[in-house]
Amino acid sequence: MNSRRKFLQQAAALTVGGALLSKSSWADNFLGASKLPAPGIQLFTLFNEMDMDTVGTLKKVAEAGYKNIESAFSKQGGFYGKKPKEFKALLHDMGMEWRSHHVMGTPFKMPANAKIPNGPDGKPIQIPVMKNLQDNSQELIDQAAEAGIPYIVCASINIESGDHIKSSAETLHRAGEQAKKAGIQLAYHNHATEFDSTDGIVSYDYFTTQIPADLLKLELDLGWVFKAGRNPVEIFKNNKGRFPLLHVKDMTAAGEIVPFGDGVYNFKDTFKNVDIAGMQYFFLEQDFPKKPFENIVTSVTNFNKFKKEL
Repeated sequence: MNSRRKFLQQAAALTVGGALLSKSSWADNFLGASKLPAPGIQLFTLFNEMDMDTVGTLKKVAEAGYKNIESAFSKQGGFYGKKPKEFKALLHDMGMEWRSHHVMGTPFKMPANAKIPNGPDGKPIQIPVMKNLQDNSQELIDQAAEAGIPYIVCASINIESGDHIKSSAETLHRAGEQAKKAGIQLAYHNHATEFDSTDGIVSYDYFTTQIPADLLKLELDLGWVFKAGRNPVEIFKNNKGRFPLLHVKDMTAAGEIVPFGDGVYNFKDTFKNVDIAGMQYFFLEQDFPKKPFENIVTSVTNFNKFKKEL
């Protein structure tokens, strides 16, 4: 009797489950949300905080619920003053994993009309010389390979003229070959300007057509794509499977970068099409937030709510 009752209960559960799953929208939404990786953060969001208190800041990142980490330039040198394996172990011990690292493509140059941001003391931060792929590619790639992370990402590169775009493509091509030999993958991170035409060349199109996909993957920064008036899904379709990494950046109508969910951009269609992109990890990012630790909690909390609505 008990076995029969158990059988009938299981059969009923399967029938109900089948009926629910037959509602394709419900099933797609549930399964789509479950496929997303755990939330990640680009540590540039905490640029000053990471240099002031690396361990304390990372503890707050872990407590906020972030699991995947993308590192950035540090004024301390190296990886926030630590050696590659040391930094990786530090993250792992806190329940987080290091997935990628940002480097400059060419020597750093402040954009026209841009101001150096202020540090906690209210004074402009001091930016030391940064190594870059044009001059130091092998060294930077060897460090990333030593860390055992899968991706090294070109955060920015000179695209001010047609000649610069072509020269930068050569730099990326060479670095991509070096990365491949080292067993890691080079990727390219965009801003809005890559979608402008410069001397008749759209740098994003030039890089993606002139450099083989196995040498250069793409980290699409969704905020800058929206800012440029482009559709991320159409960009995915033009380079299917080439986007293992995404930056998730929200902005106000006036262009101010704010915590995820506090801006005007609609990310639903993008995240419903991440299979086309080939996404493996995404990183929430906010440049120089006014309330860093409060804002990173707001971003991940809002994203987790957003995920349930997909």
